[in-house]
Amino acid sequence: MIARPDIDTLISGPLGQWLDEQALVRERARELSHSRWWKAAIIAGPLLAFLWIVVPAWFQFNGFITMAAAAGAFAWGQMPRTKAIKDVKVGINQAIARALELEYQLEVEPGAGFEVSRRYELLPSYDRSRFEDLWHGDIAGHAFSLHEAHLKERRGSGKNRRYVTVFRGAILTIGFTRRFHGTTLIEREGRHRKLLGLGGRKDSVRFDGHQLDYVDLVHPDFEDAFDVFSDDQVEARYIVHPEYVERLIAVQKAFAGKDIRALFTAGELVIVVETENMFESGSLNAADDRSRIERTVEQFASLASLAHTLNEPERGFQTA
Repeated sequence: MIARPDIDTLISGPLGQWLDEQALVRERARELSHSRWWKAAIIAGPLLAFLWIVVPAWFQFNGFITMAAAAGAFAWGQMPRTKAIKDVKVGINQAIARALELEYQLEVEPGAGFEVSRRYELLPSYDRSRFEDLWHGDIAGHAFSLHEAHLKERRGSGKNRRYVTVFRGAILTIGFTRRFHGTTLIEREGRHRKLLGLGGRKDSVRFDGHQLDYVDLVHPDFEDAFDVFSDDQVEARYIVHPEYVERLIAVQKAFAGKDIRALFTAGELVIVVETENMFESGSLNAADDRSRIERTVEQFASLASLAHTLNEPERGFQTA
């Protein structure tokens, strides 16, 4: 089982010393932002006022220019603050990762877990994507990776075109103890319905030409919460047992998330869960550091421990 880092030990060690050094950096970032906003107001304010006085009839044009100038000025002033917050976040998360004997990277290139999630429709279609906060390494002898994804889909057209969030959450990929060769999908009950919802759940689903058939697990508690589809009925019953209801929901609670789903394939367990933005340990206010560190440790250590728990063989079960 992974050891949860002690907050006092983290803060009294190199992380605390580094955060002390960042206090001046954060103060300078705050001052630079204020300075930029004042400069923008001094330069743009009179120009915009002149525009409204000279051509007041150009209401839409003037409004557009004013809003664009305000947005640009705010973004310019915000840049030093954003960089300082990001640097603190990365420093804190890397220190937590080292204490967990893992690695942390802010920038992420989505890997096999994300691609297989797309193939089996654990993730919705999207037009824009952003990925961050990669935690990876080894937990109790099992490869482990976790990262966040933010996916948006374009809606409407012309002036009404906009991008709407269709998924924000975490994708976990865990090397699994039990040997399996097929593909088994666990979805929230009722997601795969027959046409127009008539006749209840589908008997089979197909993804990129790969058919998975419904698995009757004869576990009422599980079937009230999840549907299972697999290309190997015997193996699905072997690797999925009643305690997975409790364990998967525990993962969801650790994320404060919703709509969890999972896939067993190619010797790995992939879990997708929708959440709010996580691991945001950075702040311009040094007084917030401890509470943000505590929250990030709680978010991640709980999940890492659950990854280990999911791999525990059942009583009387021997791994191959």
